Amino acid sequence: MIEVIGISKQYLSGRGHVQALSGITFQVEKGTNLALVGKSGSGKTTLMNCIGGIEKPDTGKVVIEGREIQSLSERALCLFQRKNIGFVFQHGNLLSFLTAAENIAFPLDLNGVGARVRDRRVAELLQLIGLPGIGAAMPHELSGGELQRVAVARALSHNPSLLLADEPTANLDSATGISIIQMMIALTRSQSCTLIMATHDQELIALADRSIRLRDGLI
Repeated sequence: MIEVIGISKQYLSGRGHVQALSGITFQVEKGTNLALVGKSGSGKTTLMNCIGGIEKPDTGKVVIEGREIQSLSERALCLFQRKNIGFVFQHGNLLSFLTAAENIAFPLDLNGVGARVRDRRVAELLQLIGLPGIGAAMPHELSGGELQRVAVARALSHNPSLLLADEPTANLDSATGISIIQMMIALTRSQSCTLIMATHDQELIALADRSIRLRDGLI
């Protein structure tokens, strides 16, 4: 289960203090796929970053698999993220100097997985994302949809308990975006992985088990 308890976050900008989040509280059952919905500036990305430990909230806490992540040391948080959380970003963010297969293998290498198990897992994921023949391709040789499929495979390669996807289809056409989300949901369900995705696309929201709408940092 993911528990978000009283999360608030404020930034200081040239316009003064901006309240990005104000006392956000909710729970997500294990294996659920949840859509965080809201316009630009509603607080979706800040909330995703707090849940994933990328940013630290001013108040409140996030509990993942029974661990309060804000109380972890920097090293312990890094290790927790590496083993338990997968991230999919708007632009894919593949490492440009690694092949598609090497990108997928990267989290496994970080976690010390042996070469035989790693290569078998990479081959399995390339098959599952429908791209079995592109392992040797470099990121610049892939289409936008292919890049995101590889990014999803990379994020799930180490069997995380939580996958966070921040506007993962924003740069894709509608049909490709829907296919990516359908694939992501199918893969997370097969791994009993909780999926939280930020989006404002109504077609994608309809695919989620439940949704939470944010406006001006409030639910």
